[in-house]
Amino acid sequence: MTSPARITRGDLETKLREVTGDAGETVQAVKPQLFGGAAAGLLLVVIVAYLLGRRRGRKRSAIVEIRRV
Repeated sequence: MTSPARITRGDLETKLREVTGDAGETVQAVKPQLFGGAAAGLLLVVIVAYLLGRRRGRKRSAIVEIRRV
């Protein structure tokens, strides 16, 4: 058997760039959708928290009647 050729640093860098190149392009394409979805989700959480807090405030608020004699 003959010994296989040594793998150099340049070979590893080339192969890594090939593999990550496709993933990098995919991430760049999806990034605007991800930010839009995150913003929509955050807005939804804020609205739900506001509505639940408003409801709780109505339940706990006392009605005070002041009469002058």
